[in-house]
Amino acid sequence: MITGERMAAVDANAAALGVTQAQLMESSGNAVARTVRDVAPDGATVAVVAGRGNNGGDGFVAARFLDGTENVADEPTFDVTTLLLGRADRIGTEIARRNWDALVAADADAREVTDSATFSLPDADVVVDAMLGTGVSGDLREPAATAAEAIADAPATVISVDVPSGFDANDPGEHSSDPDENESDDARNPVDADHVVTFHDTKPGLEALDAEVTVADIGIPAAAERYVGPGDVSLAEPADRSGRAYVIGGGPYTGAPALAAQAALRAGMELSFVAAPDAVASQIQGYAEDLIVQPYAGEHLTTDEVDGLLESAEGYDNVVVFGPGLGRAEESLEAAREFLSAYTGLAVVDAEALAVVPEIETDATLVCTPNRGELALMGGPETDDLRESAGDIESVAADLGHVVLAKGVDDVITDGERTRVCRVGVPGMAVGGTGDLLAGITAALLEDAEPFEAACAAAYVNGRVGERLAERWGHGDGLGITASDLLTEIPGVLWGEGDG
Repeated sequence: MITGERMAAVDANAAALGVTQAQLMESSGNAVARTVRDVAPDGATVAVVAGRGNNGGDGFVAARFLDGTENVADEPTFDVTTLLLGRADRIGTEIARRNWDALVAADADAREVTDSATFSLPDADVVVDAMLGTGVSGDLREPAATAAEAIADAPATVISVDVPSGFDANDPGEHSSDPDENESDDARNPVDADHVVTFHDTKPGLEALDAEVTVADIGIPAAAERYVGPGDVSLAEPADRSGRAYVIGGGPYTGAPALAAQAALRAGMELSFVAAPDAVASQIQGYAEDLIVQPYAGEHLTTDEVDGLLESAEGYDNVVVFGPGLGRAEESLEAAREFLSAYTGLAVVDAEALAVVPEIETDATLVCTPNRGELALMGGPETDDLRESAGDIESVAADLGHVVLAKGVDDVITDGERTRVCRVGVPGMAVGGTGDLLAGITAALLEDAEPFEAACAAAYVNGRVGERLAERWGHGDGLGITASDLLTEIPGVLWGEGDG
């Protein structure tokens, strides 16, 4: 089962793998046409009611396949009319427009409905509902509202494309297997669909409808779900600039917390604070004037500072990054135990602080970002190939009850139930500091996105940043890159590729 939002991400990942949206639309429309052939007798009349988006494009393709069957031996023939809700010059996507143009060029009966008052559903044996897909839900607006009412009142067999128009496929919690706990069937199925041809995987709540659901394989490769891609970025990219990162680290090392804090800013945080020992605070501040450094007494973190750090972290709804540059002093590790045990907000745990995570119970939401060595210290496998050990890493995450983003040549991201692999990046990113960037990016995305999705997107952004910089420098391996070089590439990947 897959939500509509996740399905859109998988489509984008498939396109990145070379399976274009045009190919998927062709397969989707063909699947709808096959269902029409299954339910309609030879010579039946078919009305395709299409919107101006890609759901409508699927309908255009279905109409083309059905309209052309008179030239195919042993195939039934149909009388097909396609009604476009709106003007053709307002079709929203290029591939949908091309498929409309193909219908018109073939002299198909294809009509524009520019005013809901003029909508008239032809007498038809079968109506194909291709008005709205998984991207739009809720009360239907005109002219779709009038069209849906007409479709529901018609005596025809109704086939919906992907989901019934207006159906909410994005929130599994909206649907229950107990019909008594759901909205009325009319609210969830306003066109009164008899059949639903959904694509790739079923959508939440379809099983509760009084309709026959067919799941059509449209050629999306398994890799589009298994591997993190640009579609995952679209699920997590911040919509506006808000949120505060609160980096707790530094002591023996100063660059790590500064890099994490700067990466959080580049990935959309409004403010980025660093809480660090007074002995190194001025050094950290010296890396970037954009940071707000909050010093505390001493040379490293101790338990004396925990209450104050908790007050700052909880009081301002910060997303915490705990661990960069922290060091291995036992007092610092004990402070990490106390802080993380008491904290109730969102946190990315990195570096030396990761070692305490298996020992604690917490109400906090944690994303843990270990490298291979840190993963082993947390009870994970000792391996150079994280992808080959993905099942073991998933078990570690399940035992911990937290998301794990294991960093390696290929990153593995898992919440103990779902597991994905991120295989972007260049060898030059083995340089120190890129993991600190990853922690900061993850924190920024964690402000708005669900933890697993934030971690997947952060891994992709971090790796693609390295690839893009290496491409620009003309050195595919990225040798010579430093972590600070990568900072300026973060926005371009996060918003550029996420929107694409």
